[in-house]
Amino acid sequence: MTPTAASAAAEIFRVVEVMHSGFPTAVQGPVGETPRFGKPREFSGSARRRAPYPLDVARLLVIEDDAAISEPLVRALAREGHDVAHVDTGRAALERIAAAPVELVVLDIGLPDVDGVEVCRRVRAEHPSLGILILTARSSELDEVLGLDAGADDYLTKPFSLSVLVARVRALLRRAAPGPDGEREVAGVRVDPGARRAWRGDRELELSPKEFDVLALLIARAGEAVPRDEIMTTVWDENWWGSTKTLDTHVGWLRRKLGDPAVLTTVRGVGFRFESE
Repeated sequence: MTPTAASAAAEIFRVVEVMHSGFPTAVQGPVGETPRFGKPREFSGSARRRAPYPLDVARLLVIEDDAAISEPLVRALAREGHDVAHVDTGRAALERIAAAPVELVVLDIGLPDVDGVEVCRRVRAEHPSLGILILTARSSELDEVLGLDAGADDYLTKPFSLSVLVARVRALLRRAAPGPDGEREVAGVRVDPGARRAWRGDRELELSPKEFDVLALLIARAGEAVPRDEIMTTVWDENWWGSTKTLDTHVGWLRRKLGDPAVLTTVRGVGFRFESE
């Protein structure tokens, strides 16, 4: 084996080892045993781990062509109590979503036929409220911005911790669940958190889950400058460590959808403010 080939093999082993170390014990299997991949087993009673918050069964779709990633991921999500389907191409994903709607998709970008970013763009155009979590080896800031601009709600790079990915899925589903709060209207923009709907005047806004959460938070604090870190913690994850360009992208989409006159103001060095007048 040449030095170049040996280095490549060592790097592949390192990535697999890191990904395996991030799997929960139930996914890894006994110490010293090769992880078993295949159809998720059925769990019942105390054997099924309950989600840490009340959650109805959600329909999820994993779009990933690498079986070493998709199979343990499907098992882990099934253990959360979800109804999980899997496809390994972009075309199959588009056909599956058109035939049977789902609440959330976990989407790999590097698919063998249709690029994942294009899949994301098409899915978002047809299903504005569908949760989309991109899972990819493309880790540059530009790639993340492209994915979020295409309509993704979250972006996670490989190698990854499976427990973190599952937690982000829970967060997306939790924020999409109906809430107890009543409607609120400011400056002609109305949000109904319980129904997860928003309007500007008589025009209903087609918002992604994250766009709705940002808008609802800013309207609830109308007239105040809400810090970027607080928005990231509230809408994304209290342990978020990535670039806050994610927030800028979602605010940009919100501004386009809200139209004129502008109601979202950037407060330099602080965050954003929803204008109350």
